[in-house]
Amino acid sequence: MYIPFENLPEDSKIWIYQSNRKFSDAEFSEIETDIKSFLDSWEAHSVSLESSYELKYNRFIVIAVNQEVQAATGCSIDKSVMFIQKLEQKYNVDLLDKMNVTFKNGEHIAHKTLIDFKKMAKEKAVTENTIVFNNLVNTIQEYNESWEVPAMDSWHSRFF
Repeated sequence: MYIPFENLPEDSKIWIYQSNRKFSDAEFSEIETDIKSFLDSWEAHSVSLESSYELKYNRFIVIAVNQEVQAATGCSIDKSVMFIQKLEQKYNVDLLDKMNVTFKNGEHIAHKTLIDFKKMAKEKAVTENTIVFNNLVNTIQEYNESWEVPAMDSWHSRFF
């Protein structure tokens, strides 16, 4: 059951999917429709999941579920991954590869492989102060506080 993102409690579980390319506004509009439809029917053990989403920077899809009402289970998580895989196919993008890094380069959002990001750090093309997207956050609270952070404050710090 879809509800507005801001109505979910801060301890709601989240999953962040980053695209290897920027979506167009038209694509993001279609994705928004598809996500709402998916979330309206998303359930675990025949119980609706109180869930929501955010689309950020024409590149990120954030899905959240209120685990206090009903926890997402293995089967329901599998359904969400299948939904994301359908988006990958429909838009010819990669949303599930965790071996990529997305960061701010001025006002631009850059996307690099982990290997390239390491090289950039070694060459000082990115620094400890570069704003990175820490997609390992697990809750809305962590998302609000620790998603967009200087590299030194995330797992990316190991490259500096």
